Amino acid sequence: MSKKVQTTHMEDDRKLFPLLVDYGKIKARQLGKSIVKHKLSYFFIAPYCLLFIMFYLVPVCVSIALGFTYFNVLEPPRFIGWKNYVDLFFADEIFLTAVKNTFLFAVITGPVGYFLALFIAWMINDIKNSKVRAFLTLIFYAPTISGQAYVVWKYIFSSDTYGLANGWLMKLGITYSANLWFEDERYIMPILIIVILWMSMGTGFLSFIAGLQNVDRSLYEAGYMDGIKNRFQELWYITLPAMKEQLMFGAVMTITSSFSIHDQLAALAGFPSVNYAAHTVVSHLVDYGSVRFEMGYASAIATLLFMVMILCNKLVQSILGRVGK
Repeated sequence: MSKKVQTTHMEDDRKLFPLLVDYGKIKARQLGKSIVKHKLSYFFIAPYCLLFIMFYLVPVCVSIALGFTYFNVLEPPRFIGWKNYVDLFFADEIFLTAVKNTFLFAVITGPVGYFLALFIAWMINDIKNSKVRAFLTLIFYAPTISGQAYVVWKYIFSSDTYGLANGWLMKLGITYSANLWFEDERYIMPILIIVILWMSMGTGFLSFIAGLQNVDRSLYEAGYMDGIKNRFQELWYITLPAMKEQLMFGAVMTITSSFSIHDQLAALAGFPSVNYAAHTVVSHLVDYGSVRFEMGYASAIATLLFMVMILCNKLVQSILGRVGK
């Protein structure tokens, strides 16, 4: 690049910086006027804003900053640039395995669990009896509110003859010895996917129920007058557009849960699992953050996971924006 071009760029930067400063001052003045004008509203949301900044925004910013350091808790953080990120992708084979497992869980359990929850909520909503509807909602939501209910699968797939799965297979003559379900990497992933899907009726499921209950019934009458011919057209053109907020909330919760799977996998398959067959990005984060105390490396993992979840949320927002069109 010639000196003339470099000089031109430097002059442009000098002109741009004062403009940015002026823009910041204008926005700050506008915010100040808004606070004065709506001081009562700002007073009521101030506690939440303070808690959000202290316990969400500040930790995220600190984590992003620590991702560029070597920090072992005992010594002050030492800046090392992009080394943590380079090591993650080019020197850490277990991390790449964790990424593969995480995306496998997210791609299978995320969309399947989301649409399964929406479909079951839609079916339950059509039940006229309110008591039966409430009972079925509780039945499907029970695995989520029961805490560590997933440990029942540890008994079902126990690796001895007392496990229900081994007992039935041996009784039917399909196998003559006990399968080591959680000690054999061939079985670990399919079983865990089933468990995660079994627990997928979470808060998003309840939001779908609430959204379906609050759809204006007059919209259906108008829709049939305008040419709606069957239940699926009714769902696509009327029901789903009327509950976009609940769909978005359910999508955010599903993405968050599908990318942050760890506790269930560790309880069933162990930590670490056999040949890291159930090792996810969050498992890798827990390993380096809570076991090895390499906080800089763990922060880099957390930052990457945070960015991926934001991108997935943006993608889902664009997809949900097309509902009903």
